[in-house]
Amino acid sequence: MRTRDTNKEEIVKQKTIEMIVKHGIEGFAMNRLAKECGISVATLYIYYADKEDLIKKVGTELGTYFFKSSLKDFSPDMPFAEGLAKQWENRSSFMMENTDKISCWEILQNSNYGEYIVNESLIELKEIMTKFLHGAIERKEIVPVSKEVFWSIAYGPLYNLLRFHEKGKGLGGSSPFKLTAEIQKEALSLVIKALKP
Repeated sequence: MRTRDTNKEEIVKQKTIEMIVKHGIEGFAMNRLAKECGISVATLYIYYADKEDLIKKVGTELGTYFFKSSLKDFSPDMPFAEGLAKQWENRSSFMMENTDKISCWEILQNSNYGEYIVNESLIELKEIMTKFLHGAIERKEIVPVSKEVFWSIAYGPLYNLLRFHEKGKGLGGSSPFKLTAEIQKEALSLVIKALKP
């Protein structure tokens, strides 16, 4: 039996991300991936059972990596405003520095593999963020809201600003846009204000 080569495995993951971003899931094929990696198709099957296994594992790894990075220097016991500011800082930094990974994650999240990948990736984050939300409500730092409403208000504005930043254009595409610390701070203060009792 052939042994695993971690360098080849990392190349396979990176090329998978690149190919999914460029061609979508429909245009992604194991033969093409092997050729892009400069390896035989048989080598791919040392690491993954099949195309579905590869996509699920790469997607879960991407999601886990993203969500773990969002928890850097964060505690669910932080005061709400401080904790949300840290979340915004971590999420925006990650997304600006990993555009290819985020693009791939979004494609996978909206695919047939999405539910599986999100569920596998979010296990730890769900527990931590639920504790953060409930703690903020118990301390009366925010109004009681469902997790869906909370997520929409707490993170929706950040993700929209990041989309403008990625495109480099503001609303309607008429003016240049760059997400700065000042703009992020302005939006965050409005979000915190909206959630306060």
